[in-house]
Amino acid sequence: MGERVGAVNASEPFPSVESRLRAVPPHALVATAEALLAELFGAQEVTLLLGDYSLTVLQPVTDLPHTGDPVSAHDGPAGTAFTIQKPVVQATADPAIELIHLPLTVRGDRLGILSVRLPTTSADPATVLSLGEFATALGHEVATASRDTDLYLQARRTRRLTLAAEMQWQLLPGRGCARREYVIGAHLEPAYATGGDNFDWSTSADHLTLTVTDGMGQGIDASLLTHLAVSALRNARRAGIGLADQAALADQAVYAQYGGKAYASTLLLRFDLGTGTVRAVDAGSPRLYRLRENGIDLVELEAQLPLGMFEETPYEEQTFHVEPGDRLVALSTGVHGTRSATGDLFGEHGLRQILSATRQASPHETARAVVAGLIEHFGSKDLTSDAAVVCLDWTGRAVDTARLTPEPH
Repeated sequence: MGERVGAVNASEPFPSVESRLRAVPPHALVATAEALLAELFGAQEVTLLLGDYSLTVLQPVTDLPHTGDPVSAHDGPAGTAFTIQKPVVQATADPAIELIHLPLTVRGDRLGILSVRLPTTSADPATVLSLGEFATALGHEVATASRDTDLYLQARRTRRLTLAAEMQWQLLPGRGCARREYVIGAHLEPAYATGGDNFDWSTSADHLTLTVTDGMGQGIDASLLTHLAVSALRNARRAGIGLADQAALADQAVYAQYGGKAYASTLLLRFDLGTGTVRAVDAGSPRLYRLRENGIDLVELEAQLPLGMFEETPYEEQTFHVEPGDRLVALSTGVHGTRSATGDLFGEHGLRQILSATRQASPHETARAVVAGLIEHFGSKDLTSDAAVVCLDWTGRAVDTARLTPEPH
């Protein structure tokens, strides 16, 4: 069977479709989507596939808590559509039928794939574009509906999450975020048993704040510690407090609870979207690499104390600059500090090889590739330490040269 790749953008919006999707109960989105696609495009079959927590497979949403047979999130027509984030049209054994796989993505966060079986005569480029717009509308409804039903969260699971992992996934903002100035892709392992690693972000009109946190310990103790640290950072950030003071207030909150017996290593970054200036506080051990053109450099930051290690620790901000085309990769201790069974450290050489090999890949795929390389180095998917990777591609804002050029007199 063959396949062809199409574009993503659609030319016409779907206000009536969106309102009809919003009007149904959360659990009825798939059935409603199938009815709408049959009505609008003559679709014969519709399947919603969601990426599992480790992003290894796409699982069909069927009669939960059971799901249909999963398919690869990286290979085959559906996996290709998920990886490249473009529609893939797959020929079937019946020449009169084609299967269209459409990315389900919300503001850069990849949720899964919508697969639609159509008559070949209906699968023209304009229809594929319109179906892509429909998939986007459905993705937003699935993300919203997940606040009110467990249906879609259950469908993402190939096995049961530990309680600590359940807490961590509920704390995370997602696994990606995109706007014209940047694209973020993140990955976390062991996905079904993670404890203390976390990444977080928040954007405003002119700034992006990004943090990577590694709570001390394992399991539920690490998860509780990280929840406190991340919640304290969010509380301070939402109060409009500067980056260094965010760290200081979170440090006080963690110390007040644990008295220095447990602490959280955290990297805090605040990007000025207009200038590319980055303010940073390195409160612990996460590392940050910058890829610029063909070079890979460790961003040298002053190592300050982890949050909660001592009472009333003062923190200071540093600044560096990112340029259009730069890629930043932040790694928790569980990545750069992991050793293989023979005691070999997952060090600079292996990491730089992966980052070089994935330079043209998306931030999502680069983050996944780093964790895959770590698992191969470790020799098992059952990592003994959490591993968080956040990859950010920076575009920035184009300078309006017309405004900078003096008008002739």
